[in-house]
Amino acid sequence: MPNFQQLDPLLHSQLRLAVMSLLIGVDSAEFVFIREKTKSTAGNLSVQLDKLSTAGYISVSKSFKGKRPLTTCSITKLGIKAFEDYVNALKGYIE
Repeated sequence: MPNFQQLDPLLHSQLRLAVMSLLIGVDSAEFVFIREKTKSTAGNLSVQLDKLSTAGYISVSKSFKGKRPLTTCSITKLGIKAFEDYVNALKGYIE
């Protein structure tokens, strides 16, 4: 019988997993881009980004683009490891 790894509950959320999947392939992404790609509401996305940031999986920087606020997210080394561990754990369930 295979030894199943525990899936990271933080990444097991559909929206948080989608965010991590987007960020793993880019240096950084703007809030609006992430919101559009995930088809989430701004409020829900903000809450989920905060959870990922608190866990140390992503970094969030706030600045301005002209006079408009600009929020940019990037995945951290810890986030990359957590994502890779999550994917490997999933592979254990399907192999």
